[in-house]
Amino acid sequence: MGFLGSLHCAVMCGPIVLGLPMQNKTHWQAILQLLSYQLGRMLTYMFLGLFAGILGNTLKLIINQDTLSLIIGIMLIAFVLLQLSGKYNHKLSSWQLKIVSPISSFMSLVYRLPLWGFFAGMLNGLIPCGMVYLALATAINTSDVQHSVTFMLLFGLGTTPLMLTISLGGVYLKRYIKVNTNKLIPWFTVFIGVIFILRSANLGIPFISPVIHNEPGTVVNCK
Repeated sequence: MGFLGSLHCAVMCGPIVLGLPMQNKTHWQAILQLLSYQLGRMLTYMFLGLFAGILGNTLKLIINQDTLSLIIGIMLIAFVLLQLSGKYNHKLSSWQLKIVSPISSFMSLVYRLPLWGFFAGMLNGLIPCGMVYLALATAINTSDVQHSVTFMLLFGLGTTPLMLTISLGGVYLKRYIKVNTNKLIPWFTVFIGVIFILRSANLGIPFISPVIHNEPGTVVNCK
């Protein structure tokens, strides 16, 4: 998910990475800050995965994993339908702006710190992003908190190669990539939503809809 979604991350967050203050930095200092930036971003994803895992485990005390998978799948598809209708896009943009504004203010402060790349990466991980939300929805339905944190770590690692390539290469993707990646997110979300619904159906299809035998309140490690 992280690797396939990294194109969206590159186009949306690429300008942020390219705008990092690298003036008067040696080659190795710049590489150190860029690597620490990616580590900070992944650490934030892991913290978000921790909360997603706790939420998922709490929900599983009430409903079983099949039902939770079905609910998440329906919610993902319903969210895409609402987004495509355009009725709530203005409110969503306003909500995102309220989150981004304080993050931008903090970003200007962390640049004064010695290892500012790490803290800037942590803040970047909090910027509203459809792919991150989709990853968190998946993390909620993992078998336990450890798997949720691991999933978000792997998601971050999957986005890293392309992000590092952009930051080290200094290429503005929007100049060359004509595809609007924002239009790809809803279809990717619907695909994941369908996968969740299929997983809840216990159709006996390996990796897509395996058979799970569990009772309400139990947690099953589903391979």
